[in-house]
Order: sequence, then C-alpha cells, then structure tokens
Amino acid sequence: MDQQANTAPDKAVPDTVVLIHGLWLTGRSWEKWADRFEGRGYKVLAPNWPGMEGEVEALNADPSPIAELDIDQIVDHYTRIIGELDKPPIIMGHSLGGTVLQVLLDRGLGAAGVGVAAGTVKGVPDLPLSTLRATLPALRNPFKRHSAVPLNRNEFHYAFANTLSQEESDEIYERYHVPCAVTVLREAAFASLHCDAPTTVDFANDDRAPLLFITFEHDHIIPPNVGRHNAEKYSGSKAVTEFQEYLARPHFPGAPGWEEVADHAIEWAAKHAAARARA
Repeated sequence: MDQQANTAPDKAVPDTVVLIHGLWLTGRSWEKWADRFEGRGYKVLAPNWPGMEGEVEALNADPSPIAELDIDQIVDHYTRIIGELDKPPIIMGHSLGGTVLQVLLDRGLGAAGVGVAAGTVKGVPDLPLSTLRATLPALRNPFKRHSAVPLNRNEFHYAFANTLSQEESDEIYERYHVPCAVTVLREAAFASLHCDAPTTVDFANDDRAPLLFITFEHDHIIPPNVGRHNAEKYSGSKAVTEFQEYLARPHFPGAPGWEEVADHAIEWAAKHAAARARA
C-alpha cells in the first residue's frame, strides 16, 4: 500500500469517514480505502449491514441473516451509527450503499457524501441491459423474496471485475463475495413503481450536504449514464452536486487504479465539507 503522509483534517473538516458497502459485498470491500484514509488521519468506520456482522466466510456458509434484510433496516442501521458520532462525518457509499447514502444525506445526515458507482433512488428508473444481466441471478424469480442469492465466479466476473482476468476476478471473489439480499435489490431496482419506496428522496433539498457521484467507464451494474442521470435529478437543488467519470474501470471499488479514485473522493469531500461548515 502507498504510504500516505499523515495529513489530519483541520477542525472545520469531519474527522470520521463512514463507508457503506453494496450488494454481494461486505465492509471488507472497503479495506484498501479504509487503510488509505486512516493514513491521512481519519477515523474510518466500515460496518457491515445489520445482521451481517460476521466475516465473509461465515456469511457464505450461512447466508440466512442476509435474506431477511430490507432497505429501511439498512438505512436505520447507519442512521444510528452516524447519530452516535460527535459531529457529522463524510459518508461514502458503493453501489447499493450509494443509494443508502443519498437517503441519509436527504435526511440531514453527513457533512459531505460520495457515491462510488452509486445505485439509484426513486425517480431514476434506468435499468440498462448490462444491469439486468449482472443482477439476473437474484431477479430471475419474481416470487423469491427474503432470500440470499450468490453469484458464481463467471457471473461475478461480468458484474464486478470485467476489466480484469478471470484469475484476478476469482481472487476478488474469494475474498469479498457474499450472497445478495434479494429484497433489498428488488426494492432498489423497482423503486419508481412504488409511491412509498424506501429510496425516496427530495431532489430539490437545498439543505442537503454536498454530494459527488463517481462512475466507472466499464461498470456493468451502474454504467456511467445511470450515474449521470441520477446526478442530473438534483439539478433543481442549490446544494452542491458534482459528477466524475473514471475510465477503464469496473464496478468493484478496489480494482486497479483505486488509489486515484479514493484520493479524489476524500479530498473533494473534505474540501466541500469544510466550505459548508465555514459558510
């Protein structure tokens, strides 16, 4: 790992970063980012979703805690964690974690937010063919709710690590993959069909913390156009919203080149959180 100079944030910048993982992953998927941010002087929290406190290996052996999850439970879980902090943190969410991030920011939590290949919220109905293909193992049975569905190695390669070799993808699969919470995926994918969707936000919320959307060129789950459409939905708000696309990268946040993305994410968030605090 690159050794980062200890550049502890000043008093106007949050001293804590909360990292929210996505589907088919756990908080372990953030481990490289967490080490890098800690090297900059931040306290980093990367808790698993509620009920998923075990390690990857245990969750693969017994995925029953994953099966009962829904988005409200996940949002409430992170709301409690953030509420126990001394001051608002920087929040980053990957994939479905980026959907949760947007809900948390809309509720007034966080000093700044970064959505890394962030999932969509209600009002962004994009479901490209690559997204449908990547998530089909969990969506193919319309009656299979409250279940946990894994990906096989080839499916994971397509969905998370398609710019890497199969061998490289398999290494990532072994270390990070867990089954998917099907109810959570369905609630997010079909949110625009429900009036009371748990991913509802106020796109015109002027009091929301600054929000950066980061997308990856070859992402099969959240293609760049999806992230761009999500960001554009906030155009009616005075709150800061920005969009950044990185080339030649897949959906997995720890793929080669992750350092550049992580550094930009934390620097952007710290800058905008400080500006908001001083204002």
